[in-house]
Amino acid sequence: MEFEQIKSELAASYQDFRLSTAEKYALVVSFTSIKHDHEKLSYARNYAFEVVSESIRNEEVSAKLALKWLKGVVKSIDQVQQSSGEIKQSAYFSPGKDCERKIIQLINQAQFEIKVCVFTISNDKISKALVKAHKAGVNVRICSDNDKSQDLGSDIELMAKKGIEVRLDQTENHMHHKFAIFDNQTLLNGSYNWTRSASEYNDENIVVSNDSRLIERFNQAFLTLWSKCKTF
Repeated sequence: MEFEQIKSELAASYQDFRLSTAEKYALVVSFTSIKHDHEKLSYARNYAFEVVSESIRNEEVSAKLALKWLKGVVKSIDQVQQSSGEIKQSAYFSPGKDCERKIIQLINQAQFEIKVCVFTISNDKISKALVKAHKAGVNVRICSDNDKSQDLGSDIELMAKKGIEVRLDQTENHMHHKFAIFDNQTLLNGSYNWTRSASEYNDENIVVSNDSRLIERFNQAFLTLWSKCKTF
């Protein structure tokens, strides 16, 4: 990402003096690509301040609107910078509520996008959290197994009816992944199925990581599957 592209993206998002959820997410994705380039991130921050200062000085927009946009841009940059430090990883195990609680926490904390790629979803608490995130404007996408979606208790159809974009694999084999990516900043992966039995009875695990290299690999896997799967 070059300096002119930074200027172009910031200027485009400032045209209506409002930073939408989609625009915030696009900026986070762009800033993530340069998160180790402190010069470019500083340039983005400084340019945002310059744009706002000039528009207020020329009375093109109210200070309140301009500063709200600026706050959103700065927050996006801060989010990327905070995630560019040391790699943080943690592990959770079941039976018990630790895995379920962590999944719901990450869903609730997501601001822009959640990519879910899991074998099956029948845990009502997790499903309700995903629907809540969708209603709050978070872009939720779910890729799941076609056979398991027909199981008694599966919440796949319910979430699709609530407006969440769901796609199912179309092969004779199983789509057996169990991972999710939150705001392109956090990866959740492990053996844990998003079911009630996984929480109450099964010996399962999840690992949560902010390792950008892992996140990129899982992102590629998700997008590949997404392109092959069929809309529910």
